[in-house]
Amino acid sequence: MTPELTRQLFDYNHWANNRALEAAAQLTDEQFVKSLGSSFPSVRDTLVHICSGEWVWLERCNGRTPSAFPDLSSIKTVAALREHWAPQAEQLLRFVQGLQQNDLDRAMEYKTFNFGVYKNPMWQSLQHLANHGTYHRGQVATMLRQLDAKPILTDLMHFYRERSNAASA
Repeated sequence: MTPELTRQLFDYNHWANNRALEAAAQLTDEQFVKSLGSSFPSVRDTLVHICSGEWVWLERCNGRTPSAFPDLSSIKTVAALREHWAPQAEQLLRFVQGLQQNDLDRAMEYKTFNFGVYKNPMWQSLQHLANHGTYHRGQVATMLRQLDAKPILTDLMHFYRERSNAASA
């Protein structure tokens, strides 16, 4: 995993998160928090989980050991989540943009909430983080359909195509 590929992966992750939020904005506040019985009960809870996961892994990459997810229980609307997430997302992008190969290859040790202490190269943690978001955005797409809302495509190939079209224009 190279710094350039890592930056591209997190540009995609940021793009896809914003598209998921855009799709969720179709919902009423009641639909946003409605329990649908998924891994995380609602669209809100699933998006908050993605956001919280990004915070935890950025903390770990910076050598800190959070003991729990942040308390985001006060966030009840897409607008409030977007407002909370935006500066955190920018911090993650800045972090990734500053990475060199030796950073990615560096073994990082961290304590998980439930499974003990682990050690692996940073690039593996970052790949996991991007994959984690993709997995849960897929759940959001399913929940949006259950609520009769239209998901917005967040596939990696759509990101590549959009970027290619923008570069050609």
